[in-house]
Amino acid sequence: MNKISTKLTSYFFIAVLIMEASLMIYLHQAIIHSRIDEEFSRLMATGSNHRDVLLENYSDTTLKHIVLMEKDEERGVVIMDSRGNVILSSDKSSVENLPPLDEVEVDTDEIVVSDWKTSPYIISAHPYQVDAETAGYLVMFQSTKPIEQLVSKLNMHFGLAGVTSAVALLIAYVILSKFLTRPLIRMKEATEQLSKGEFDVRLPFIGKDELGELSVSIQSLAKDLERLKNERNEFFASIAHELSTPLTYLIGYSKVAMRKEIDETERIHYLEIIEEESEKMKELVRNLLDLAKMDEPAFTVSKEYFEAKPFLESVCKLVKPSFDYKNLKLDFDCEEDLEIHADPLRLEQIILNLLDNALKYSTENTTVTLTARKERENALIAVTDVGIGIPEEEIELIFDKLYRVEKSRSRTSGGSGIGLAVVKELVDAHGGEIEVKSTVGQGSTFIVIL
Repeated sequence: MNKISTKLTSYFFIAVLIMEASLMIYLHQAIIHSRIDEEFSRLMATGSNHRDVLLENYSDTTLKHIVLMEKDEERGVVIMDSRGNVILSSDKSSVENLPPLDEVEVDTDEIVVSDWKTSPYIISAHPYQVDAETAGYLVMFQSTKPIEQLVSKLNMHFGLAGVTSAVALLIAYVILSKFLTRPLIRMKEATEQLSKGEFDVRLPFIGKDELGELSVSIQSLAKDLERLKNERNEFFASIAHELSTPLTYLIGYSKVAMRKEIDETERIHYLEIIEEESEKMKELVRNLLDLAKMDEPAFTVSKEYFEAKPFLESVCKLVKPSFDYKNLKLDFDCEEDLEIHADPLRLEQIILNLLDNALKYSTENTTVTLTARKERENALIAVTDVGIGIPEEEIELIFDKLYRVEKSRSRTSGGSGIGLAVVKELVDAHGGEIEVKSTVGQGSTFIVIL
């Protein structure tokens, strides 16, 4: 997680540093250009004023007055005739820096030397013509040292500001990145706990932003994993219990059946018990396999339209011997021309499980009713029994894997607690619903809506 902190700091620091450097370079150049433009403008204005004075009153006194005014260290003036000969100059050394004005062809006021970086002066030329014989150039000199000093000071100040702001930004981003990554570090530790199977994870509330949503998701995941772990443990414990009981019967009765001293009648009785327990184990394993298949991503249902009455009649014929054996009557009622859109194989599995459930929990000499009818755009299939019923507070739990209303797990009645879980999974796979209405001691009705 320190790597994330370093990356965040680096990325933000580099991005802002580039932006800040670009802005500072722009400001630096803008200030320099503005200052140079001011110097050029001032030099041009001064030269133009001197030229105008010279035109109004051309005389030696005027020439000396102009030269005297510009006689300082930073600025100077040179007055020349039209042939380029110096008439008067404020500084003899400045004459050496004069450009060949006759080659420049100066016709109006203009800057003739503007390269302040390599030249000691910036120079402007101002042509004048008093009469046909009196004409020439008034040349102004401005030292580039003030500009160089200004640029040097700007470089120093901008450099100090850049270094200071870079250090301040780096410190700020280090602090901010630590603050931002602290919740991520806590979440990393939480996920490590989850990977070790420690689901008692507590994450603090850190806001309603993306990090806050991630924290809530991890907290929710921890709760779900803890619930799944508990359900898995309960499921395995129930499976072990369900398998151990018939196995115990199989081992015990097989040993008894192998005794030589028992008569043939008793041996047959024990073999019948072994057969019964084997069938229960077979049913339990089959249901477990069904559940495992339904948990696979590849599990699908292949729906098709088919007539309900002949389909349900065939299911009733299949289970009728079992109902007759237990002295139960099975009634069937289906609307004519009712069509169902479902997977026939999976729907048969649903109805067989519901009828098997009714068979196990119905009271002898009662009637189990299978009905099918159309309601709006839905097909309703209901199985009604007269049996022990289901307490209201347990109705929502009966579709849980291995949940049994009959807690005693009697060997003479009741199933494995998987059949209804299979029914719920299959109905959900069809995009349907299942409803339960039950009264304790009076019976139950399971309604499948497709």
